[in-house]
Amino acid sequence: MMRHIRHIAFYLLFFFCANSIAQNIPPRPDPPKLVNDLAEMLTESEELNLERKLRDFSDRTSTQIVILTVKSLQGYDKAMFAYEIGEEWGVGQKGSDNGIVILVKNKLADSRGEVFIAPGYGLEAVIPDATAKRIVENEILPAFKQGKYFSGLDKAVNTLISLSLEEFSAEEYNKKTGNDGENIFAPLLFIIIFFIIISRLFGGARRVRRRSLGRSVPFWIALSMLGSSSRHSGSFGNFSSGGGSFGGFGGGSFGGGGAGGSW
Repeated sequence: MMRHIRHIAFYLLFFFCANSIAQNIPPRPDPPKLVNDLAEMLTESEELNLERKLRDFSDRTSTQIVILTVKSLQGYDKAMFAYEIGEEWGVGQKGSDNGIVILVKNKLADSRGEVFIAPGYGLEAVIPDATAKRIVENEILPAFKQGKYFSGLDKAVNTLISLSLEEFSAEEYNKKTGNDGENIFAPLLFIIIFFIIISRLFGGARRVRRRSLGRSVPFWIALSMLGSSSRHSGSFGNFSSGGGSFGGFGGGSFGGGGAGGSW
């Protein structure tokens, strides 16, 4: 019952916020990539390693895991930013909704680092909120706090792949990591986020409009993409490094599941 209520709240929230957030998210990569390191947190070899692994997994199962790092969330909640990426890019397959978005906002001198794992609607039973939270807390944040970004992402990817393949269940993972119960604070957190964003929409519409740049590619994204392009020129064009036949996203949808954290 709580899951259905959450989905209804999510779609209402998404309806009100989608247009505003859509103007500030990175455009879908062309050519398509599963690892998009706009914040330049990974080396070229680390990015290629993750890309190869995720392409192979996508080719074998049709499940798509996207990693996106950014330098700013443009003032938006990380959960809604991740959902918008999943929806706008179409991560996963239409009908199966088997996509996963791992969103990372880099830690800067004036802001905390943020991370959020958003599973597509079709994977929420396999990767429930409490399990997504444990993956963030156990696989990602300890490594990120030491500056080991590849290690944290690689461990999270391995866990998500194993859960998707049902090599072990969410309950087994939660017990192994010391939490076999549901996250009782998730519904309350979602309600808080809902009212925060609604208050921004109706109480600060003018401020939100000023924040939006009114263009399809915001300036900070353009700079990040230029830097990424020069750093990885020729590496991904046709993925000549043997990364499989991944040809693009399939139109998956997201229903508001997942969890995140900060460091």
